Amino acid sequence: MHRVRVEKTVDDKIKEEVKRRLEGKVDVQLGKRGVSESFIREVRNRLDKKGVVKIRVLKSYLKTAGGDVESLAELIASRTGGVVRDVRGHTFILVKERKGG
Repeated sequence: MHRVRVEKTVDDKIKEEVKRRLEGKVDVQLGKRGVSESFIREVRNRLDKKGVVKIRVLKSYLKTAGGDVESLAELIASRTGGVVRDVRGHTFILVKERKGG
């Protein structure tokens, strides 16, 4: 009997990576320096490498900047070419936007 090898699609790999990120550590923290160009560059690099990035917004940043985590996640997603996958408390996950839809 021959075994059939099933290749994982990109979507399957991203889903697994999101699952790992939900349970795992934060990749990037957004702190007092805010949404700087270097922060955006770091998030973009991580999205390009892994396809998924987990970001925690420090409470001190939210106090000084105002706003909420959801709108901040959307702002960062729009500037990095990512898509907001999940928001929980002060933490959110971005995934790389798929090309050609």
